[in-house]
Amino acid sequence: MPHYVAIIEDNGPDDVSLWFPDLPGCRSGGDDVDEALENAPEAITFYAEELIEEGRELPPPRTLDELKAAPEFADAIRNHTAVLIEFPPSEDA
Repeated sequence: MPHYVAIIEDNGPDDVSLWFPDLPGCRSGGDDVDEALENAPEAITFYAEELIEEGRELPPPRTLDELKAAPEFADAIRNHTAVLIEFPPSEDA
């Protein structure tokens, strides 16, 4: 299964967000990290649906090493926690 890299940002009490370098504008959030991670597959699903409506496809995910080498994401990966989000989620998730 493919996995998208997500960057977790703790914005203060009861405000955690994560974003996907490969999916510009796709964000997930929650009151804590667990909630933000739980909401992440749904955020990707909505993002993919919007792309499909526009006649586009979901871009393929890059590896963490590929994103670390990209200057526009290197600082975010170095300064925040990066996690892998399986998409599409497995049936037993």
